[in-house]
Amino acid sequence: MNTLPIIHRAKIVASSRLFQVEEVYLEFSNGEQRVYERLVSRGHGAVLVVPMLDADTVLLIREYCAGTGRYELALPKGKVEQGEDMIAAANREIMEEVGYGAHDIRLLKSVSLSPGYMSHHTNLLVARDLYPARSEGDEPEPIEVVPWKLSALDQLLASEECTEGRSLLALFMVRDQNRAFDS
Repeated sequence: MNTLPIIHRAKIVASSRLFQVEEVYLEFSNGEQRVYERLVSRGHGAVLVVPMLDADTVLLIREYCAGTGRYELALPKGKVEQGEDMIAAANREIMEEVGYGAHDIRLLKSVSLSPGYMSHHTNLLVARDLYPARSEGDEPEPIEVVPWKLSALDQLLASEECTEGRSLLALFMVRDQNRAFDS
C-alpha cells in the first residue's frame, strides 16, 4: 500500500460561480515534491438517477449541454441542496426533470469523474415504483422525456446523442442488476 503524500499547502488560485481551482503542494514518500492543480467540489454533492418506469423502461431526458454545445440524451441529475440527503435530492430531481417521484430509491455507486484533477463525486441511484409527481425546476426550457428500453441499451451506446459517461455507466449497472435478478 502506498503512503499518501504530505500536503504542505493548498490555496485557491482561480474561482468562478461554479468552479474553484486549487494548487496543492505535495511531498511524496520518496521525497519528490510537486504542485498539482485540481477542481475543488462546491456544494453538497450530486445525484444522477435511473428512473425505471417498468423493469425494462428507463426515462432519459434530452436537454441542452453547454459543454458539448448540443442536445444530449442522459439521465436526470443535479446537485444536492444544503440540508438535503441524496435520496431526497434524487426524488426532487426526477420530479423536476421527468415528472415522476419514486417510492423506492437506492444507491448504486458513488463515482468520480476525473480523480486525477477533480474532487467531485456523483451518487448514482436507481428509482423504482414511480408515481406521477411534477415539481418546478430551474431548467431554462422544458425538458423532453425519452423512454428507452434497457434491452436496447446497445443502440443507445452506438448513438451519437448519448455521450455522458456517468449515465452510460449507471444504465449498464441497472441492466446487469436486472439480469442477475432475473436469473
